[in-house]
Amino acid sequence: MFLKGKTALVTGSTSGIGLGLAKAFAAEGAQVIINGFGEADAIEKERQALEELSGAKAIYDSADLTKAEAIADMFLRAEADFGGVDILVNNAGTQFVSPIEDFPPEKWDLILSLNLTSAFHTIRHAVPTMRKKGWGRIIGTASAHSLVASPFKSAYVAAKHGLAGLTKTVALEVADAGITVNCISPGYVWTPLVENQIPDTMKARGMTREQVIDDVLLASQPTKEFVTVEQVAALATFLCRDEAANITGANLSVDGGWTAH
Repeated sequence: MFLKGKTALVTGSTSGIGLGLAKAFAAEGAQVIINGFGEADAIEKERQALEELSGAKAIYDSADLTKAEAIADMFLRAEADFGGVDILVNNAGTQFVSPIEDFPPEKWDLILSLNLTSAFHTIRHAVPTMRKKGWGRIIGTASAHSLVASPFKSAYVAAKHGLAGLTKTVALEVADAGITVNCISPGYVWTPLVENQIPDTMKARGMTREQVIDDVLLASQPTKEFVTVEQVAALATFLCRDEAANITGANLSVDGGWTAH
């Protein structure tokens, strides 16, 4: 359990990739802070399971990541409860699919705020403590869409490209401080985020559910398989090892060959 004594904050971690990441860190002994929305009973069940897995403390913070003040409060709590955050994973995200001429401006604002601006705020709060400790790991859950584009996803593609750029910039700023900054860019992972965008894509493209899965979601992945949450979590965990100390500023694809085209 090589992360014993470390504290990991994973945003958007009450389900999907984020919860998988939290479980992977807990399995290595980390104290975990989970964040996101959902039913209180279900979240509490997951929180307790994380403590059982890690043998360490796990807490839930309900911060709305579209609000800078809520993010600041979450980091104050992390400082009070754990002495700060050692591992930060910016995983929270949302999606909306629409032609650009019909794209609701409020959806654009929400996606940029949650998928990109929140990462700016979490990173700026996390770095000072990491500098003091001389160690830190910052990981962004980006997307194949941080490297390539797809129609009808203007806000999401813009935000993920932005996250990749933010990753490179911060990596250069903290390279001499024992802090690494990377992003992981999965292809399509079968999560609620992916499943929930199928109806919008069906409408936008005039397709059946099966056509969306086969001809849109998996069309660009040569393996013709969804990426698993466990595969993403395994890479994130590796990035926290000493062996990964010189991997920084990288955008690591886990996409079944999508961006090799």
